[in-house]
Amino acid sequence: MYTIKHAAELIGVSDSTLRAWERRHGLNLSLRTPAGYRLYDDEAVRMLRLMRDLVRSGWAAREAAEEVNRTAGAAPTASTDDNFLDAADGPALAEVASTFDVAGLNQVLDRHFASASFETVVDGWLLPALRELGTAWEDGRVSVAGEHMVAHGVIRRLATAYDAAGDNRSRPRVIVGLPPGSRHDLGLLAFATAARRAGLATTYLGADVPIDDWIAAATIPSVGCAVLAVPMAEDSESLAHTVSAMVEQTPDLLVAVGGSGQDLAPEHCLRLGHEIGPAARLLASTLASASTRPSADPAVS
Repeated sequence: MYTIKHAAELIGVSDSTLRAWERRHGLNLSLRTPAGYRLYDDEAVRMLRLMRDLVRSGWAAREAAEEVNRTAGAAPTASTDDNFLDAADGPALAEVASTFDVAGLNQVLDRHFASASFETVVDGWLLPALRELGTAWEDGRVSVAGEHMVAHGVIRRLATAYDAAGDNRSRPRVIVGLPPGSRHDLGLLAFATAARRAGLATTYLGADVPIDDWIAAATIPSVGCAVLAVPMAEDSESLAHTVSAMVEQTPDLLVAVGGSGQDLAPEHCLRLGHEIGPAARLLASTLASASTRPSADPAVS
């Protein structure tokens, strides 16, 4: 559980903003201690990030609060995932990589993906475990071959989940991929899967997509949004060139970005945050409301 000050720090706003969202705009996410202090659990923090991102993307605070309350009411409660194996099991991927244990890798993935929803497993275990794997490679505890073995095993698992999620052909199409030279796409493939599970129609383009191919995909009439990522800071320049080229050809295209370096993306891009579950819900809500989104000043006051 987090105090209001800690929750505000986690999402990058002031605690007075959180109070204003609750008092003035009806955002109902906090719990109260017997002494009356506000507390926020992990799911509340995820919803607060959604509120922040909606406001930053141009929603009026009251409209954003209504959308977040609706989304929070429809989201699974924490008890749904009581048996979830969390990030404490992160070293498991590094361990199977160090011994080239393919059977062990499949067992680890089976165990985790059977323990909770896809989004909970990816945000709560898989992405932290992959970061731990990267650290193990940097430290020399895992070889390049071992890291590649695990990465390809994870890709196969995510691709299976992506195909199983189906494709909602009645919605505007979302193209998902990385700009030229960017190759770390595991998180983006996981997001594309979560987006399909949120009801979006997605086409996954993959890593290292040339700018001309981005333009060709973005100008297809059914495409309403492009999602890219900035996995590393050095990917930001390539992303900026790609976004500029697409928007020049399709000025009304919504461009959203994720990844650890998303704050380096052009200002007009919609930031999706750092967790795939809330990111998919944010994009689904934004696209669903694109034609009716209010143009009011997004300031809290």
